[in-house]
Amino acid sequence: MRRIAAVIVAVLACASTAAAHAQAWPSRQVRLIVPFPPGGAVDAFARIVQPRLAEQLGQSVVIENRGGAGGMIGAEAVAKSPPDGHTLLVGNVAALAMNVGVYASMPYDPVRDFTPIMHTVDVNYVLAIHPAVPAQNLRELVAHAKAHPGRLTYGSAGAGSAPHLATELLKQRAGIFVVHIPYRGGGPMVADLLGGQIQMAIGDQANLMPQVRAGKLRAIGVGSARRSPVYPDLPTIAEQGYPGFEAGAWQGLAGPAGLAAPIVARMNDTLARVMALPDVRERLVGAGLDPVASSPEAFARHIRAEIAKWSKVAKDVGARAD
Repeated sequence: MRRIAAVIVAVLACASTAAAHAQAWPSRQVRLIVPFPPGGAVDAFARIVQPRLAEQLGQSVVIENRGGAGGMIGAEAVAKSPPDGHTLLVGNVAALAMNVGVYASMPYDPVRDFTPIMHTVDVNYVLAIHPAVPAQNLRELVAHAKAHPGRLTYGSAGAGSAPHLATELLKQRAGIFVVHIPYRGGGPMVADLLGGQIQMAIGDQANLMPQVRAGKLRAIGVGSARRSPVYPDLPTIAEQGYPGFEAGAWQGLAGPAGLAAPIVARMNDTLARVMALPDVRERLVGAGLDPVASSPEAFARHIRAEIAKWSKVAKDVGARAD
């Protein structure tokens, strides 16, 4: 009985400590780890919500970019951080789902090593080409690629990233051979696409469409199932001869495993309120980021489903990063 009583006391003490930590959170600066370089959609989301999040939390919120390995370097840093809510991951479909099917080994388990907080946004994708490529639509692009197999190159935000698998899927459906050039993020990839070092890319609407509007790139189609409300004249890839084709991405906020439920609940509620602010929502939609703001439980289910989905796609198209 004494041993049972001791166990009960220990459990109550742990619960009391967790509750105290949650009540005091945040007690210092909160770090948002973006596992990609500046310039991509994940970084864009973090920078849009950062100032208002700091206001709501009453503490400074800083963004730390840790790019590399398809988002795994930054994600690993969060997975190994103390579960006190002061270091959080602004993750995405690659870091939290796709990499499972692309890499033979990973330094973390997306399900076991993280505490899901919120599926924040879905990301609209665009297929864009350098103006030197003689194509005005997808049919002409595919014809050009077939006439010059291996001559065209495409960029992605890294091996195993959503743009990588999306383009490999398009290559498979279209029967074309285009060489993959992986980058450490969307920003560097767009820079080389503008410079003509690569000829095409499927990437974030926020990165590519400003360059299209400036006449520096040519948009060929959107990857989503429906046309973008922001660019309604741009046809989908699906309606240009590839029915059922759908490529996009999502983002989500997560903490290390063991993050106290009260901290998760407060962060979820706070971020949802920030994303609902009219000016924040307008900036998100303008950047090609469709707000979702799910519950932690829904995000956990989403991660598991996405791991299964993209592991199958990676196997089907033979995409490997190592």
